[in-house]
Amino acid sequence: MQPEGDIALIGLAVMGQNLILNMNDHGFTVVAYNRTVEKVDEFLAKEAKGTKVQGAHSIAEMVSKLKRPRRVMMLVKAGKPVDDFIQQLMPHLEPGDIIIDGGNSLFGDTNRRVKEVEAKGLLYIGTGVSGGEEGARKGPSIMPGGSAAAWPHVKAIFQGISAKVDGGVPCCDWVGDGGAGHYVKMVHNGIEYGDMQLICEAYNLMRDGLGMTADEMHEVFAEWNTGVLDSYLVEITRDILAFKDKDKAPLVDKILDTAGQKGTGKWTVIDSMEMGIPITLISEAVYARCVSALKDERVAASKVLVGPSPKLNVPDRKKFIESIRDALYASKIISYAQGYMLMRAAAKENSWKLNYGGIALMWRGGCIIRSRFLGKIKEAYDTNPNLTNLLLDPYFTDAIDKAQTGWRDAIATAVRAGIPVPAFGTALAFYDGYRTARLPANLLQAQRDYFGAHTYERTDSPRGEFHHTNWTGRGGDVASSTYNV
Repeated sequence: MQPEGDIALIGLAVMGQNLILNMNDHGFTVVAYNRTVEKVDEFLAKEAKGTKVQGAHSIAEMVSKLKRPRRVMMLVKAGKPVDDFIQQLMPHLEPGDIIIDGGNSLFGDTNRRVKEVEAKGLLYIGTGVSGGEEGARKGPSIMPGGSAAAWPHVKAIFQGISAKVDGGVPCCDWVGDGGAGHYVKMVHNGIEYGDMQLICEAYNLMRDGLGMTADEMHEVFAEWNTGVLDSYLVEITRDILAFKDKDKAPLVDKILDTAGQKGTGKWTVIDSMEMGIPITLISEAVYARCVSALKDERVAASKVLVGPSPKLNVPDRKKFIESIRDALYASKIISYAQGYMLMRAAAKENSWKLNYGGIALMWRGGCIIRSRFLGKIKEAYDTNPNLTNLLLDPYFTDAIDKAQTGWRDAIATAVRAGIPVPAFGTALAFYDGYRTARLPANLLQAQRDYFGAHTYERTDSPRGEFHHTNWTGRGGDVASSTYNV
């Protein structure tokens, strides 16, 4: 009997099951496998009942049911489980077959795996998949990278099941070699951290500062979702604020204020430090979650440490809500500008040819950060593929200019009232730093040269010419070597 499977999928958690059903809906025959094989039978008897999905109780059986070249996709926990499954798969595959990692793997691991798998004559794809359970079922954003020769063999499947925007354009295209796909997904997740924190700060200003109820805030977010802030995360915030518990009270008010994280935001921040790129907003979003986790310490500190009352006495509440909206939009622009700065640096470091407008299109639908705003980013890079910074695109320059007064007012008011707005604040600090022609780093370089002979450049000398001063008269004239970490 000839094999009928177009692709196999390992891992039958919710994301895996939904992707399989999505593939089935689009006419692809999927072979389902799970390490705990009982889950295979349960899936076929329930969720996949009446579909063309085939089950397998061993890797050998799974591979035997696949057409050539065999395509095997893993949706398993990042790290060692991915490496373990690769080792289990390779003896059953032949040159030209394709292993696909659809989990949230660290891009460096994907770089390594591409080389290891290709050395065995196989092909490897590391792909970001974003959109959560709903996206997996109805159409996610898919960001594949790895062995370029594998793309033609998975393109129809990936683009077929992905979200569609702008009259049917798939939110999926080839990103680049090695770990490029997982890198773009990592940055996506970092930006997601930033978006969520920004929305939380807007919510906090309205709740603690203006004393607004969940229902009142629901109305605000519903209005915001019809304008430039139209996005999936604003939309679900609107819905969350309207959701009532069994006693008819807002459920959001009963949720403990301590946030979890799975690590992709942290990876983004760590890599930005390696690259020397200031993604300050994503960093603050990660650290805000860390501060939230100190719940018991914060409760104890609240009884000892003093500060102003968070209750705001603003003369025009409606106008201040507009200032909060301005702060949210302007800060969002900064976050994406920083994320794109990081991707540009990574592309240079790894010799990737990233299509920045194409990435915005891939994020335009299906994924967690999908929004109207991303269409403007695509337009910016379509107009100027060599744009050095999103802030220099005329649309975003103008948008920041229009939002700036309200942005500054929201932050200043929050600071005076002792309401923490770390992401709003760091976004503005970056903006002011980036637009400043002369920063105080000249003093910093003098300090470094004073205590460590680290040298400095002069305003009256060519760039790249370094100098050292014997500041005390007691030091020598020998300078430290010049380098940047």
